[in-house]
Amino acid sequence: MAPSDHRLTRGGYLAYASGAVGTAGFGTVPGLLLSIYLTNTLGVAAGVAALVVLFPKLWDLGFLPFVGRISDRSARRRDTRRPFLLAGALGLVVSFPVMFAVPEGLAAVAAAAWVFVAFLVATSAFAFFQVPYIAMAAEITDSPSERTTLMAWRVAFQAAAILAFGVGAPLVQQSAGSQRVGYLVMGVIAGLAIAAGMIVCWWGLRRSVRYVAAVGDAEHPDESLIAQLRQVWAARPFRILLGAFFLQALGTGATLTAIAYFSLYILGIPNFALLFGVLIVPAIVVMPAWNWFGHRFGKRAGYLCSSILFILGSLLILLSPYVALPVTVLLIGIAAVGFAGMQMFPLAMLPDTIAARAEETGEQSAGAFTGVWTAGETAAFALGPALVLGLLEVTGFVSSTDNSALQPASAVTGVLMSISVLPALLVAVSLPLIWRWRLPSLRDSEASAAAST
Repeated sequence: MAPSDHRLTRGGYLAYASGAVGTAGFGTVPGLLLSIYLTNTLGVAAGVAALVVLFPKLWDLGFLPFVGRISDRSARRRDTRRPFLLAGALGLVVSFPVMFAVPEGLAAVAAAAWVFVAFLVATSAFAFFQVPYIAMAAEITDSPSERTTLMAWRVAFQAAAILAFGVGAPLVQQSAGSQRVGYLVMGVIAGLAIAAGMIVCWWGLRRSVRYVAAVGDAEHPDESLIAQLRQVWAARPFRILLGAFFLQALGTGATLTAIAYFSLYILGIPNFALLFGVLIVPAIVVMPAWNWFGHRFGKRAGYLCSSILFILGSLLILLSPYVALPVTVLLIGIAAVGFAGMQMFPLAMLPDTIAARAEETGEQSAGAFTGVWTAGETAAFALGPALVLGLLEVTGFVSSTDNSALQPASAVTGVLMSISVLPALLVAVSLPLIWRWRLPSLRDSEASAAAST
């Protein structure tokens, strides 16, 4: 495939990055608040709550590849995936607040069922945005250097949005009266903000996404979903990258869920918004440095270094019960610097992987690839919180409706392990996979990226 003359403008970068506001909000708010909403407001047992946050996401394992397939059809026939972005945004305006609108007086089991159904609908709506959104990164530019910059913009927006949602959502929830009313108000505001970011992306990309036809203009057979999944799985670099990303998403999902419990039961700080900010602010500050590192030394090297730094910071959090609060903040900051690179580099490597496969086969199936990728990401961000809740259940965590339950020492230890050892172990297992990731044209791609800086 010959390089395209099409190059992204600043407006193109901004439009694409704005979609990260929606993806960040949907990933952050349920990951941060849904588990503790179930256990500490609705009185749902930790083991049952684990199933509530897990099964709607597991549904996406089949649904996301389906969305990827129909997104590919739209791209081939209409040269665009944009209508899916709008559909996802409109679906989330309604379904997201309903998750946090459980009527007062419902028994714990009925409340869990309410959240389960609402979360299932919301994850399905989100799929219609997320899959085409990720696929577009491989289509709006054929330059590896531009893709690195595009992902740096996206992750910078994502980090800022994670900070805004992660700090703002708990603050809104705690300042809006009773716990239940606070969660409802927070759900409405967060749902509107998520949809707004998605709509800005949909509108802003109306003139930018025309590169898909250049990838392959030939007629494509209308393959079955199984056939497309086989084609995706045949791409070894994609399998390796997905495996590494899946393990790391498990770890970061566990961290996001555990931080509320860590703040309350280890540090004794009920308002965990500021602690969440400590995790995210360094990620925003160092993003330009990771972008430079990726251009200078390569994306794989950056991915490895940032992962190792996250492991180190996570393990150092074990010292939190024995050191002063400012020291704990510093330890969390070390993990946050690694977290920033772990967010940027796999997303920059993914479009390179998809484009390399398209160049090799002559077929454009970016939607199929990103459908599988997003299914893996979704499953991981469901399993991560479920692992934390499962660990709390095993260690004897006591649920309540007002945060008043006294926790046994074993449960407090479980909270500490869930934010330190658990994510560090999961990310450590991903390191051999990152080391093995290669593309046939990797050397040329990364040399070109370095020369452009």
